[in-house]
Amino acid sequence: MKVLVTGGAGFIGSHVNKLLLEQGHSVTVIDDLSKGHKEYIDPKIKFHQVSLEDQEQLENILPGHDAVIHMASFIEVGESVKKPVEFAQNNIIGTVKLLEAIRIADVKKIIFSSSACVYGLPKKLPITEDDPLGEQENPYGITKISMEQFCKLYHNLFEFDVAILRYFNPYGPGELHQPETHAIPNFVKSILSKKPIPLFWKGEQIRDFIYIDDLAQAHVLALTLSGLHILNVGTQTGVKVIDVVKKIFQIIGYEVPIEDKGERKGDVPALVASSEKIQKVLGWNAKVDLDEGLKRTIDFFKSQ
Repeated sequence: MKVLVTGGAGFIGSHVNKLLLEQGHSVTVIDDLSKGHKEYIDPKIKFHQVSLEDQEQLENILPGHDAVIHMASFIEVGESVKKPVEFAQNNIIGTVKLLEAIRIADVKKIIFSSSACVYGLPKKLPITEDDPLGEQENPYGITKISMEQFCKLYHNLFEFDVAILRYFNPYGPGELHQPETHAIPNFVKSILSKKPIPLFWKGEQIRDFIYIDDLAQAHVLALTLSGLHILNVGTQTGVKVIDVVKKIFQIIGYEVPIEDKGERKGDVPALVASSEKIQKVLGWNAKVDLDEGLKRTIDFFKSQ
């Protein structure tokens, strides 16, 4: 297939590109490089430095593609509170312009990168795709719900094939966000530089951590789907954040102090995916366990 990846110069996008190439697909990447890294783009990939807001350019690039994997969005939760207009413009308006360009170019297949944050405060665990979407604590979460809704609308109006993948907590080598807001890379970097680890809620929150290669595999498998599908991408295993810290201490071989940051508004106590549906629909299972994934992640940051 000829696949266009938006946000393909980012952490998740670069792993998806690699897997697509390995499986013989032709890959085009668009990324405005406001957050991405051009060095992540394989020379075999056709690259366009384009913003999602440039619909005319999108319409020129899209013809001839079989599918779009849409990962381009602003993701920093704290930033979204400070800059709600920018987040709405980039994430929501950018997605609508992309969908319009896809419609005009007659591509009509999109795999959309969503988030477990759309569930808000879950009523039960593990969370299934049929659970209601929750109240949002920040503009980022609202943008993800809106982006999902527009993808579903284009399925209903124009018969797009749509797969919405709701990620739980991705981690792995290559995660170099600026600023970095995700737990595992921040923990690893603090420990390797022998600085105290900042920890909210004493690390009692429970999260479902998914290794980046497993997450990338879900995107590639989703290219085979037609119709509308909403799928959780998680391991169905919840782990306390403090236990992740202890595992990293164990692998690295020493400990550093923990800096108690108290409570943080907007954090939910526990997020764990039911992965029954994605197993049934795609035959997908998480293959890399947390211990192995942490070892690979630590090796990457040591190499930096």
